[in-house]
Amino acid sequence: MKKMGSLESIIGMIPGMNKLKGAINFAEAEKDIRKTEAIINSMTSKERAKPNIIDGSRRLRISKGSGTQVQDVNDLLKKYMETKKLLKKFTKGGAKGLQRQLFMK
Repeated sequence: MKKMGSLESIIGMIPGMNKLKGAINFAEAEKDIRKTEAIINSMTSKERAKPNIIDGSRRLRISKGSGTQVQDVNDLLKKYMETKKLLKKFTKGGAKGLQRQLFMK
């Protein structure tokens, strides 16, 4: 993705997404992407494959290795688990299953 250019130029390539250019702070988004990349690169291959093995001491090591705070590692892992759960629901029930989950709450 880095080789394709900046996030702003990639969004500009997608039809209909030019409207979002003013609504998104691309500098902040790219900063978040770099932080996420640093956290993932600080994990071992075993931790990447099985994130549920990451305990408190591993979170501290990952945060020190990536130059971030433990809270950033926690947030990334939480987002990952939520996304995984959402994708599981989506693949299980298709688009109708996802709609039920979104609108039943």
